[in-house]
Amino acid sequence: MGTLVSLISALASGETTAALQRARVTAILYGLAGIFVLCGVGFLVGAAYIWLAARYGPLATSLGFGAGFLVLAALILVIHKLTAGMRARQRARRRKADMTAVGITAALALLPAFAKSRGGLGALLAPAIALAAYAIYRENVKPGPDDPDSGSAS
Repeated sequence: MGTLVSLISALASGETTAALQRARVTAILYGLAGIFVLCGVGFLVGAAYIWLAARYGPLATSLGFGAGFLVLAALILVIHKLTAGMRARQRARRRKADMTAVGITAALALLPAFAKSRGGLGALLAPAIALAAYAIYRENVKPGPDDPDSGSAS
């Protein structure tokens, strides 16, 4: 039995090492590709500047490029601000679902121990009844305008 466990752990650790090696090589290659993309974009911006400077003059072209980049930066910030609330609500929903799953798993793990104890059945039924009553209450109460669970996007 010990030999089988050591063989399985060696196989798993070898597979893990190989996966980490592949991930490292992939990250390096993507990093190099990103550097070359940035260089290419830089040269294209430079070429556009030279072409427009010959056409409209260096001062007007510099002002245009500066204003254009400031507008792009402002646009990115505005989009980020608009989507930040949505991302926060998604994280909260995901966190709530994860905590619910952890709670259910813990309850199921403790279920046999509670069932074997003397007051176990009462200790199991009281919270279950309270939880069911709360679920019924939440289902029948109309959500208010400030209720985070109302589902309305403000």
